[in-house]
Amino acid sequence: MEYKTCSFTGHRPQKLAWRYNETDERCVALKAALKNQITTLAEAGVTDFYSGGADGVDCWAALIVLELRKKAPTLKLHLILPHEGQADKWSNTAKERYRSILEQADSVEYVSREYYDGCMLDRNHRLVEASSLLLAVYNGEWRGGTAATVRYAQKLQKKVLILHPVSLQMTKA
Repeated sequence: MEYKTCSFTGHRPQKLAWRYNETDERCVALKAALKNQITTLAEAGVTDFYSGGADGVDCWAALIVLELRKKAPTLKLHLILPHEGQADKWSNTAKERYRSILEQADSVEYVSREYYDGCMLDRNHRLVEASSLLLAVYNGEWRGGTAATVRYAQKLQKKVLILHPVSLQMTKA
C-alpha cells in the first residue's frame, strides 16, 4: 500500500521530561528526529500531513511540514482542530506559534465552534480517519489522548509509526 497521507499525534509539553523548556537538549533532539522522520515520509511520497494543532508535538510537526514545504511546494498541511478557542489559555509564545501555523495551513477544519467534553477525542478520530498513516510521538503509557489515538489507528488497521520521545527509537505498532 502506498501512503500519501500522514497524521500526527503526540504528547503535550507537560507530559515530556523537559516540560516547556524547548532549549533542553532532549527536546532539541526530539525535534530533529521528528524532522528526519517527516522528511523521510515526504521523500517516500507522503504529500498531505494532518495536525490537530495541540501544544507540543502537533505544533512542532506542523512547523516542520511548513518548513519543508518551502522547498517542496507539493506538501500540504491540513489542520483538524477540536474547537475555535483551543489556544486561548496557552502561553503567549505558544499562541503566537499556533496563529502562525493557522495562517500558513492549506486547510483548517474545526470539529466544533465551541469546546465540549469529547471534542479532543473526536478531533483525534478525524485525524486518524483522514490519513493512511499515523506518526506518533509516544512514550508507551496506556492512558491519555496519544495512547487512545494510537489504539484507534490500530483498530482501523492504519500504519502506525512510533517515535519514542526520550530514546528516539522508531518502531511500528
